[in-house]
Amino acid sequence: MKDYKYLLAGDQALIIEYGNAIREDINKKVKSLYNKLKNEQIKGVLDIVPTYRSIMITYDNTKITYKKLINAIDKLSSSSMIETVEKKRIIEIPVCYQEEYGPDLQTVANHSGLTEEEVVRRHLNKDYLIYMLGFLPGFPYLGGMDPSIATPRLAKPRVKIGAGSVGIAGEQTGIYPLESPGGWQLIGRTPVKLFSPEKEKPVRYGAGDYIRFVRITSEEFRRIEELERYNQYECKIV
Repeated sequence: MKDYKYLLAGDQALIIEYGNAIREDINKKVKSLYNKLKNEQIKGVLDIVPTYRSIMITYDNTKITYKKLINAIDKLSSSSMIETVEKKRIIEIPVCYQEEYGPDLQTVANHSGLTEEEVVRRHLNKDYLIYMLGFLPGFPYLGGMDPSIATPRLAKPRVKIGAGSVGIAGEQTGIYPLESPGGWQLIGRTPVKLFSPEKEKPVRYGAGDYIRFVRITSEEFRRIEELERYNQYECKIV
């Protein structure tokens, strides 16, 4: 019995969908098939994009037909792989939660019935799984936030949010890697440059990695910001 279904996405793309919830067990199935597909290197497959609960595959239909592709996927899905202990790759991201960087921290505190300090403590008290990147280059959709600090999006989105802003929207938290409009509640900001298109690896992390927020002062923020100007700051990786 398959625990996934196929969805058409045009004549040269398909989606493999697992369930309809954002859960770590579903995401593990996505990652497992994603790794098998990468290792198999099916002729005609152009790109493989994992998300929270699905994978999109784009392919050249002059090299592989839809039927042959889903047959190959079915075989991979039913095949077993030697399971290894999955090592967590944790990237530490420094964040300043002071008012000048977190204008909505008080709003989140009021909504949750907590003090601002307790909101920050609970936000720091997790390693967040990166389910996927999207919306903006390098924008990490993170899972695992403490539901006690969940807060609805802004009723009226901001026209401009500074790069590095850390926000909350519902039960999710994330980081804006670039200046952008947005409606997330802003509780802090990182001085780390999260998207650098000129580098061989433009983004410091990927889906399946974890982010650990580390609290810094405004003085440390400015020091790291200065180091980033000259590409001299490296995030700690655990």
